[in-house]
Amino acid sequence: MNLKSAVDKSFEQKSLRELCDAPVSALEGVTEAHAAALAALGVKTIGDLGAWKQAAWARAIVELSKLEA
Repeated sequence: MNLKSAVDKSFEQKSLRELCDAPVSALEGVTEAHAAALAALGVKTIGDLGAWKQAAWARAIVELSKLEA
């Protein structure tokens, strides 16, 4: 899987397991300010973000909205 466009350059060679433990700021476009705001919500790592139920709900709403008549 090519993750070069998803993560900052310094994280491009990390394994998926290592990326789960990486800070959310390792994601391309996520600044330290964004990371601080997410940390206030208890989301500190990429793994935390992926497991965050509110993010899963938002993704489901977006996908289901495509099917709405």
